[in-house]
Amino acid sequence: MLSWEIIVHGRVQGVGFRSFSRACARRCGITGYARNLYDGTVEIIACGSKENLELFRDMLNGGNGYIRVRRLDVSEVESTVEYNDFGIR
Repeated sequence: MLSWEIIVHGRVQGVGFRSFSRACARRCGITGYARNLYDGTVEIIACGSKENLELFRDMLNGGNGYIRVRRLDVSEVESTVEYNDFGIR
C-alpha cells in the first residue's frame, strides 16, 4: 500500500471539495483524510494501491461545477498509517 500527500490548489474551500474528495476516495477504495489549510489549499492524505491512487488523483483533478482545481502537488509519504475510511478534518 502506498500513501500520497496531495496539496490541492484552486477554488477548493467553501465549495464542498472535501466532501467531493471523500466520495471520490470511496469510489476508488482510498483511505485517509482531507483537511483545509490556512493558505486556501486542501491537504489530502490518501492510501491505496498505485492504480487506485492514480484514478483518485484524476477524479480530483476533474472537479465539478463549483470546484476549480488549478494544480495538484503529489508527493509520496514514506511512513504509512493505516486508515479505516476516508475522513474529513
